[in-house]
Amino acid sequence: MKKLDLAAYIDHTLLRPTATKNDIINLCNEAKKYHFASVCVNPCYTSLVAQQLHGSDVCTCCVISFPFGADPTASKVFAARQALSDGAQEIDMVINIGAALEKEYQFVQDEIAQVVKAALPAKVKVILETCYFTPEEIKQLCLAAKAAGAAFVKTSTGYGKGGATTADVKLMRSTVGASMGVKASGGIRDRETAEAMIEAGANRLGTSSGTSLI
Repeated sequence: MKKLDLAAYIDHTLLRPTATKNDIINLCNEAKKYHFASVCVNPCYTSLVAQQLHGSDVCTCCVISFPFGADPTASKVFAARQALSDGAQEIDMVINIGAALEKEYQFVQDEIAQVVKAALPAKVKVILETCYFTPEEIKQLCLAAKAAGAAFVKTSTGYGKGGATTADVKLMRSTVGASMGVKASGGIRDRETAEAMIEAGANRLGTSSGTSLI
């Protein structure tokens, strides 16, 4: 896989709480240099990223209800609207993990649908935090996200007890089919892992190691 081929899969990510404006600007410059798919940041930096990436081929992405997904639905909807207003073209939201563990799949679907509606025309990626769920539960959550109109399902925040696995990516891809995106995230720090995730069915990679992968 050529350098630019891999770059097009990468959401260049910086979500640590100690990130500064200068860190974010450097992140954007790297993304423009290597033509990554997007820059993914915490919501407070969405407008800065949108300004820095204006006129480039790199999308502005932010997370909401990150990393725990425990905000009320109304807060997630508000955050999605704010992100859209600030220039986000993609939004990575975390589901209500507790509700999902209780198999409240209709609640999870309805919440995603409200965020998707609020975020239009931005694409919504739904973070499942797969390390907490069985394969059957992952399948049900993927189906809920698809029914809700999300653009992607995503494995992990990187803050759970485990990150992306090829087994989970394969399951997610087989569940949602070819019409929906699958994003692998969490623990992707080398080229071998990145290419394995793509081979398993991921068409986007969330990583803070984008420049070293390239």
